Amino acid sequence: MHQEQRARHPERGEGPSEYVTVAAEGVHETEVSRSRFLCALAPAATEAEAQEFVARIRAQHPGANHNCWAYVIGADASVQKASDDGEPGGTAGVPMLQMLLRREVRYAAAVVTRYFGGVKLGAGGLIRAYGGAVGEALDALGTVTRRRFRIVAVTVGHERAGRLENDLRATGRAVRDVRYGAEVTIELGLPEAEVADFRSWLADATAGTALLELGGEAFGDV
Repeated sequence: MHQEQRARHPERGEGPSEYVTVAAEGVHETEVSRSRFLCALAPAATEAEAQEFVARIRAQHPGANHNCWAYVIGADASVQKASDDGEPGGTAGVPMLQMLLRREVRYAAAVVTRYFGGVKLGAGGLIRAYGGAVGEALDALGTVTRRRFRIVAVTVGHERAGRLENDLRATGRAVRDVRYGAEVTIELGLPEAEVADFRSWLADATAGTALLELGGEAFGDV
């Protein structure tokens, strides 16, 4: 029977300005006292994606002794769940989850598949093995940092759009999308602290002809 650690509810507030997640899906193998521990990691945007990843890895290893898992969803780690999958309570899923949290990893899922090697590890050994498998996999597969941005839409006439887009890219601003219609709308992401300065820069760059609209928030690579 699966043991799960349910969602933690952080205090309400502005939330984190950045988070770390898995760079890409991958698998890293370790061996402890002849037992094989295969840690599969993947980014997961939603809890449903994390659950689908867990199910897929389990299906790939039907003969394994255990497929223990943990995932953290939300930049504020609002969803945290873990399963020992038959290992003694608290010796597998929880240390896996704790490693993700200790490394400040978010929007990610981990599955550690164990093929028993004939030597019992004891509770302490299991905790170290499962937590360590996740830590080593994070080191081997790599992580990326994502920072919170405010989405901004700039609408400008066609005669200024090309130069404005070039200027935006040249100054290192994150252009997300360009849409052409009666006018041109350029969508970009800005750190919240830079919005006021950008508004002034835009007015100068377009002689006050551009319209700026503030949208919601998103996270992007640093």
